[in-house]
Amino acid sequence: MRVLEIFLEIVTIPHCSGNTAKLRIFIANFAKDCGYCVQSDRAGNILCYKDRRDICLQAHYDMVCVGKAPAIERIEKDGYLYAQDSSLGADNGIGVAMMLALMEEGKEAEFLFTNNEEIGLIGAKNLDLDLQATKMINLDSEEFGKIYVGCAGGADLIAKKDIGYIPATQQNFYKVTSKNFPGGHSGVDIDKDIPNAIKEFAFFVEDAAVGAIKAGERRNSIPVHLHALIATDKKLKNNDFFTVETVQAFEVIDYPLVQTLCAFANGVRSWEKNFNIPQESVNLAKISLQGSELTIEVSLRANSQEKLQRLKSEYGCFFQDWNCQWEDEYPAWKPQITPLAKEIREKYLKFSKSVDFAAIHAGLECAIFAQKYSDMQIVSIGPEIENPHSVRERVKIATIEPLYTMLQELL
Repeated sequence: MRVLEIFLEIVTIPHCSGNTAKLRIFIANFAKDCGYCVQSDRAGNILCYKDRRDICLQAHYDMVCVGKAPAIERIEKDGYLYAQDSSLGADNGIGVAMMLALMEEGKEAEFLFTNNEEIGLIGAKNLDLDLQATKMINLDSEEFGKIYVGCAGGADLIAKKDIGYIPATQQNFYKVTSKNFPGGHSGVDIDKDIPNAIKEFAFFVEDAAVGAIKAGERRNSIPVHLHALIATDKKLKNNDFFTVETVQAFEVIDYPLVQTLCAFANGVRSWEKNFNIPQESVNLAKISLQGSELTIEVSLRANSQEKLQRLKSEYGCFFQDWNCQWEDEYPAWKPQITPLAKEIREKYLKFSKSVDFAAIHAGLECAIFAQKYSDMQIVSIGPEIENPHSVRERVKIATIEPLYTMLQELL
């Protein structure tokens, strides 16, 4: 399968979010070799086309690097492709590979490759390229048999607080290190009861005082890693999620951090019944202590602008005595079943007995494009990708070719 061959080549090219230059050069050269006009902008987006530009295919070419990535060791087993001890980059490398394969066939369309989607939809937000298409097919969805017509909006909160240190009065001093946390996407996996390393730490150490802490990987990932120094009067032992080592005494911060983390409302906050997905959610994503500065980073998501603003107000109040900064806000994409969505469903039914319209509780670049191009019909489709943004990411190989064949027919 040519798509898979191209994807396996993409995997060998480092393209972690924020460090995508090598893959950007590869895509541009590939397109030029196929005879396409290639344009780019300062955000690192790439637009490729020939003549007729009625449909735009779109995918982002950065990936979330977890574990050993970008050093990716590919493994194929039981019909799935995954990576050894790292994320795979099927999100959204499979979409990129499909577009490149179609360009190799000389298909007429706009092919838009966006940059740094995983760190705040940066490419889409700063797009400075002229799209002429009236229809867009985003290839960044992760459920075969679903046609996405809506998504959540979101915003990131960075709360900082200056704190002092005091002598510890507790008797026991420990270094606590997390283990065995599976991680996951803070949107699509937030309802799967995946343990959050920061929240579990708070309940594990209970009323302990903290001398040092660093936890979490990215704002859009359920945290896996945590390292902390804590002082407590209780005796702690290793368990399934934490390793405990006795250490020498140290000073602790003059702030009830553990109690604050315990009180933080994390996870799904309300449910969307029409599409059976979370309506509002919060991910306690990262925490760090550097000198006298304590930082907590949080990702908020909601399926409407009204719900998102309410969440922002609520967590602004929670951190009211902190220095708060909001970053990377992006709009919700209001669900709409367009003629394009109906057309794709008809073609999709050739390859799947069940095809449903859906909305996703995660940010898609579709929301940005819907805002920029209000008359454009937009849908999002993709192969079956499990556990994106984690070392358990894997793609079901059998779901790739049907989607590619459908795209060939549409073009």
